[in-house]
Amino acid sequence: MGHMSDQPARWTQATVHPDMWADPDDDPRNSEGTGPDGELATLQGFLTDYRLTLRMKCEGLDAEQLARRSVPPSTMSLLGLVRHLAMAERDWRNWISDDEPLPRLYGRRDADFDEAVADPALVDAAYADLEREQAATDAALAEHPDLGERLGTDRTSVRELMVHRVEEYARHCGHADLLRECVDGRVGQ
Repeated sequence: MGHMSDQPARWTQATVHPDMWADPDDDPRNSEGTGPDGELATLQGFLTDYRLTLRMKCEGLDAEQLARRSVPPSTMSLLGLVRHLAMAERDWRNWISDDEPLPRLYGRRDADFDEAVADPALVDAAYADLEREQAATDAALAEHPDLGERLGTDRTSVRELMVHRVEEYARHCGHADLLRECVDGRVGQ
């Protein structure tokens, strides 16, 4: 007799490489040929791929699944990650600006995770926030293509900010791997 469990069975959609999220022909991150030339293009490429990875880890889930806190007692959820990264994008603009800081996107500290609840309107708003904040930060940084340039009151280099962005998305994509597996058992890079 089989063992009953609340844990979902592990599965992958990929058929070519079972440890992958999607087959190579279906993976928007899959690029053939040589990588980009130059440090800035390389950093932008990795950032783009991690942004896509986060989206892919959230695809096909409803509001309840996206808001599910799968690793108690943590308040982290996939929806919380989307909200957190929207907030981080806004905060990074504060790093490079000499102007008054932009207000916190979700108000009080930890609201990005704590208030990530299973509401379809909140999910839509979170994705819209993320797209808007990514575009605004990308546009602000496009004005500073010199990775050695130092910006803002803390004189943060563009290189440091770009590396931090890649690191932040990479770290949270690792969280998304675990969260998604807890939600419906889907695994893969």
